[in-house]
Amino acid sequence: MLEIKDLSLAIQHQETATMAVKNIALTISKGRVLGLVGESGCGKTLTAQAVLRLGEYQGIERVNGDILWHGESVFDMSDKRLRAMRGGQVAMIFQEPMTALNPVFSIGSQMVEVIRLHLGLSKSQAKEHAIHYLKDVGLDEAEELLNQYPDSLSGGMRQRVLIAMAMSLHPECIIADEPTTALDVSVQKRIIALLRKLQKENNLGMLLVTHDFGLVAEMCDDVVVMYAGEVVESGSVLDIFDHPAHPYTQALMGCRPEMVKEGESLTVIEGQVPAPGTWPKGCHFSPRCSRASEACQIKAIAANAWQDSGHQARCIHVQEQA
Repeated sequence: MLEIKDLSLAIQHQETATMAVKNIALTISKGRVLGLVGESGCGKTLTAQAVLRLGEYQGIERVNGDILWHGESVFDMSDKRLRAMRGGQVAMIFQEPMTALNPVFSIGSQMVEVIRLHLGLSKSQAKEHAIHYLKDVGLDEAEELLNQYPDSLSGGMRQRVLIAMAMSLHPECIIADEPTTALDVSVQKRIIALLRKLQKENNLGMLLVTHDFGLVAEMCDDVVVMYAGEVVESGSVLDIFDHPAHPYTQALMGCRPEMVKEGESLTVIEGQVPAPGTWPKGCHFSPRCSRASEACQIKAIAANAWQDSGHQARCIHVQEQA
């Protein structure tokens, strides 16, 4: 359905370009959820936004690689074709619903406009369509909600509105960028359950961008772990949880209290993700890795430095650990 092939992106600033994402490769299949995991600053959102070419409005340029939607290059699409794909075939649920919704327009006007544009319905038909999907995401007073503005809604309600907008266009694939980060814990659980229900019922492909391994465990079939603009590990959710191979993946999982066995210490990853333009030579994680050797710091690490039946890790020491 969706394939990202060796994609590299750079941030353009005046006359200089800084590499932000390097040789990313991942595939999303119909009916499966792929989790894109990593700390803030790893390049997850840039990668996700590139699918709809949203980064172009922020000075993000493609250096090499491609993104294929059913075999068609996203970068070769005309403006008309791209507008049809955005929302109509691939929908995006943004991290912060307050900034994703226009505060000066009512919920109804925003939903109806998008529905009419993509589905060609009349205004009254589009209104009924919007009400149906608002109710489908648990907003029972949908008709009254159409007349309200985003700032009068709670964070959970705004996020449900975004999900309803995405689902109302009957997409084949949804990109969910940290869809529960801005919500409190109780609302997070309801939104996760809702997303899982809608994905299963509609057999959607989904790219779930998150730093939360708990969310990955509940939602995902496959996982790609990113660090400092690169994929460091990929595999099925069972591969990643049962046999995490890369030291970064192991450290991330060790940071979650519920994933630490009784008597074990909670892992702390010292330091922070290097910014684009400051990546170290060799393995980008080596300055923070307790297992790093001299070879890690001077040698470029191949994307498939270690692999086993579809489970891959960018680490030359994985076999030694095994």
